Amino acid sequence: MARETDVPESIAQSVDRAQANDYDSFAEAYSAENENSLVNAYYERPAMLALAGDVAGRRILDAGCGSGALSAALRDRGALVTGIDASAGMLALARQRLGDDAALHVADLSDPLPFTDGAFDDVVAALVLHYLEDWGPTLAELRRVLTPGGRLIASVDHPFVAYSFQDPRPDYFATTSYGFDWWFNGQLVPMRFWRKPLHAMTEAFTTAGFRLSVISEPQPEPDARELFPDQFHDLSTKPCFLFFVVEVPPSATGSDD
Repeated sequence: MARETDVPESIAQSVDRAQANDYDSFAEAYSAENENSLVNAYYERPAMLALAGDVAGRRILDAGCGSGALSAALRDRGALVTGIDASAGMLALARQRLGDDAALHVADLSDPLPFTDGAFDDVVAALVLHYLEDWGPTLAELRRVLTPGGRLIASVDHPFVAYSFQDPRPDYFATTSYGFDWWFNGQLVPMRFWRKPLHAMTEAFTTAGFRLSVISEPQPEPDARELFPDQFHDLSTKPCFLFFVVEVPPSATGSDD
């Protein structure tokens, strides 16, 4: 689920894990913020779309689709989009955006996916994998539902961002959880994520049977400079998100031979 990510002013290490990441509790406020924010509308979504390229006619699974902004953009480009999200509240907003006939399903990426093998040409996973401590089962499922030659296009928190603001600073090479509080319209929202070093991310992809095609650290859209003059410089000079394109080998039939 794509999200707006400024470095928080204070880290709330006491975040209640049972209550964290409850998007149902702030779905409308989040969706409104996501629509036009600098990091989502002028950085993360354009970067995902650029990496996806020509998607006309391609069957795409939007894994963690949230309120459907990326799904809508892909559909406008001719893709056949199916969206899943763990939040029923976010999916309700996605249905308002995409229409009653949109293929939207409540599904948790920690669980087996309700799709047949090779059902999709691409999967997009925008800012969702960092909610997971163990990427292995999720990546195995995403690979299963991709056709041979299919792509997983993913964005995650850049590993150096979380490392730099965690206090005390953790071992960079360890997988660590971190929490902080978001404020949406006066509502305190506890969040919790998992930070992995770069090598752990790439190893997770290759262990799941993907081939690494692209690692990207893109710049925000130039138009954002005038719209967000106070924030643009920081976003264009400091790491924020990391983007991957990984592929299923074209000859894959259950093995890479």
